[in-house]
Amino acid sequence: MSTHTAFHGTDFYALDSLLGEDEIQVRGAIREWVSRRVMPVIAAHHRAGTYPMELVPEMAALGVFGANLSGYGCAGLGPVAYGLIMQELERADSGVRSFASVQGSLVMYPIHTWGSEEQKERWLPRMARGEAIGCYGLTEPDAGSDPGSLRTVAVKDGDEFRLSGAKMWITNGTIADVAVVWAKVVEGGTPGRAVAGGDAAAIGSGAIRGFLVERGTPGFSAPEIHGKFSLRASVTSELLFDDCRVPASAMLPAAKGLGPPLSCLNQARYGIAWGALGAAMACYEEALQYSKERVQFGKPIASFQLVQQKLVHMVTEITKAQLLALQLGRLKERGEASAPRVSLAKRNNVHMALEAARTTRDILGAAGVVDAFQAGRHMTNLESVYTYEGTHDIHTLIVGAAITGIVAYR
Repeated sequence: MSTHTAFHGTDFYALDSLLGEDEIQVRGAIREWVSRRVMPVIAAHHRAGTYPMELVPEMAALGVFGANLSGYGCAGLGPVAYGLIMQELERADSGVRSFASVQGSLVMYPIHTWGSEEQKERWLPRMARGEAIGCYGLTEPDAGSDPGSLRTVAVKDGDEFRLSGAKMWITNGTIADVAVVWAKVVEGGTPGRAVAGGDAAAIGSGAIRGFLVERGTPGFSAPEIHGKFSLRASVTSELLFDDCRVPASAMLPAAKGLGPPLSCLNQARYGIAWGALGAAMACYEEALQYSKERVQFGKPIASFQLVQQKLVHMVTEITKAQLLALQLGRLKERGEASAPRVSLAKRNNVHMALEAARTTRDILGAAGVVDAFQAGRHMTNLESVYTYEGTHDIHTLIVGAAITGIVAYR
């Protein structure tokens, strides 16, 4: 299937009848733009290991950044319209959706929710216009699934804080103008000792707070991580803080404890549940078209029972995942999209999409390993999506705790 052709979507159960006219219009605008502007270039960026930065102003003009936030130049769209945007972006590549998801759900959202009015006015309009890029620093080399064990510290020093520590696997880190960084606040002491483990008591006792750390701040660097086989069309970085001094005004005043950073992740996970649908649909449509055109033993391989079984399984699972995402969106409209409900959708839909990508690669045969087709790129990307914003197993345990009342992960 040519990656440059128009895309009409996968809708075996006429789910468009459940969408509002405004939601269909939003999806249509993003779908057309993705087909026209992203699909012709994304394979080349995947090869080069680069993000198509030339598309950022166009994404901003479409209202993609912070689309579900209100005010400060944001579009103020509903949850389902926002989800459909994420679906269409990930139809092109998980890296494209990740860029928008980090910008909106992990950077603009915490500033919008817990920031001071000065912080909101300074950053949100510029980020909505794509004039400023953000990244989100929570995950660390030794704190992934257990974010409460983070070791980055912020030592109070008069009217400043001194940050020391490291963050890992940070989307947009190297190109970001501002980083939302989560650290444990300690009173006095030597931050270097705390990070190295020499002041474990101080690390354990500090309250987790969020800070806005700007590019160019002395002691702050963001080297890019190279050698990835997944999410190649995305900038992934470390964030390093070596006695990095920020003013007290850099702290998000209303964010305290682990709840706020986890709330940000919940926003991003919601977008991922929709985004995975886009990747799965892209793979299914590619497999369907290829199977009808590829002739073996004198007839299209789509005429063979085993191939039809694979196609039927894919469209069945996509349809179930579409219903799941749509109902989650409606629950979110009512304020009922609890963390376990979001976890169930992220867990199911990413697993489904990864399975669809692998099945498509199988149907494509040897052709599935070259980037003239999409399946291999989606397959490797989804290996990362399967892990980030909470691993598949962690989401299993979150849902397990919700249905049993027993927390099994600590």
